[in-house]
Amino acid sequence: MELVAALEAVLFAAGSDGMTTRELAQVLDVSEGQARDLCHLLAAHLEERGSGLTLLHTGDTWQLVTRPEFAAYFRRMADQPARASLSQAALEVLAIISYKQPITRAEIEEIRGVHSDRALATLIHRGLVEEVGRQDGPGRPILYGTTMEFLRQFGLRSLDELPPLPDLTGRETPDLFAMSSDLARD
Repeated sequence: MELVAALEAVLFAAGSDGMTTRELAQVLDVSEGQARDLCHLLAAHLEERGSGLTLLHTGDTWQLVTRPEFAAYFRRMADQPARASLSQAALEVLAIISYKQPITRAEIEEIRGVHSDRALATLIHRGLVEEVGRQDGPGRPILYGTTMEFLRQFGLRSLDELPPLPDLTGRETPDLFAMSSDLARD
C-alpha cells in the first residue's frame, strides 16, 4: 500500500504532464510491469473510495485527473471573481500595522496622513489584521495587529523575520510605503 500511496503522490506532483510507465518504474524503483500493476491498483482504490480524482491512461502515460462528472463545479469555480490583490492603501496600512503593532486607527492615519477606514476594513475582511485589544485612554480605541494568516501569506514564521526598519535616529526616516511593496512580494 505504501507504493500505491507513493504513486499517487508522484502522479499528483507530475501534474498535467503525467508520467510514462517507464518513468514511474524508475521513480518507484520497480519493474515496468509492477508500475503498471500499481497504476491499476491505484485506479481501483480511487474508484472504491469515491474519490474526486481518477487515473487516466493515455498511450503509455498515466495522469491523475478530476472526474468528468464534477465539471459543473469547475465551471462555477471559474465563474468566481479572482481574488483581487491588495490596493496600495491597504499595503501601506498593512506595513504600518506589521511594524508598529499594536496600533490604533488614529495612529495609522497620523502616519499615512489620510483616512484608512476602507483599507483597514479590507485587511480585516481578508484575515490579515485583527483587533488585539483596547488602548487605555479616552474612548478606549481598538488596537490592531497582524494575524497568523498574515504570516502564512507572506511566508514568515514570526514577525522577527520582517525586514529591519532603517535606523530611526539617523537622518533618513523609514519609508513604510516603499516597504509595503516589499511585503507584497512573495
